[in-house]
Amino acid sequence: MNIGTETGFIKIREFEHYYEWIKQGDNNPKPVMVFIHGWGGSCRYWRTTARAIAPYFDCLLYDMRGFGQSQGENPHNNPQSYELEEYAQDLLALLEAFNLEKVYLNSHSLGASIVTLFLSMAPEKVEKAILTCNGIFTYNALAFFIFHQVGGYVVKFRFNWFLKFPLAEKFFMARFLHRPIAKEMSIAFLEDFLMADYQAALNTIYTSVSKKSVETIPLAYKNISVPTLLISGEKDQIIPANMGKAAALLNPENIKYYSIKATGHFPMLEDSVTYLKVMEDFLELNKLS
Repeated sequence: MNIGTETGFIKIREFEHYYEWIKQGDNNPKPVMVFIHGWGGSCRYWRTTARAIAPYFDCLLYDMRGFGQSQGENPHNNPQSYELEEYAQDLLALLEAFNLEKVYLNSHSLGASIVTLFLSMAPEKVEKAILTCNGIFTYNALAFFIFHQVGGYVVKFRFNWFLKFPLAEKFFMARFLHRPIAKEMSIAFLEDFLMADYQAALNTIYTSVSKKSVETIPLAYKNISVPTLLISGEKDQIIPANMGKAAALLNPENIKYYSIKATGHFPMLEDSVTYLKVMEDFLELNKLS
């Protein structure tokens, strides 16, 4: 069967959001899986995973507010909040706009923090959830201050001419990866980072790594009531695997944990075979076929 892609924009809480539907070309009704990307990225790095599971799910991918192609102007000049809870509200509004009563969720990094909060907010909307490369931090005022300062400089000094340098994408992705990925995907990551809205990129650094998040994210993990899979990259330097394991141990009844060997912050791209197999077992795809 052919797999097709439908793209467009939809207004969510007064902001235009870019979305993609990836579906296998038949008329059989399927459950819906929604994909949520991480900081500085866009929905496009989820495309290969979505296409792989299209025989079982209709896949909805979207760019979060301020990232990728979701950067339309604020029509009423309303003040924007970059709290993670507000992005969780965006996700809820997205499901309502598409009349989706209950879905599967697959999320990554910052997106997984947002989904963790969403699972406390609207568990009735979720059949099962996958959190990729996420975990719990211990608050350290000095470390967080340094992280925010460095992150601020990284966001401020972005220039499109970076793309003209040979191997720029390789150097940019070096800290994120343990295994190489396709060059065009690394270039896409660099493009997304350079494209991200300044305020969104900057302020989500502050809200995702903060004293508040250290307090709220562990509580949200404890409150998870739907079947959830937490996947870490064994060699992840951004969110180390031990942070993911610690998060899963807060709620062993509802969270299954798996660390994919020899992968970094993007296990779905670095070892797609293992990632898809772990997904398949958790989602029990043999029962959906």
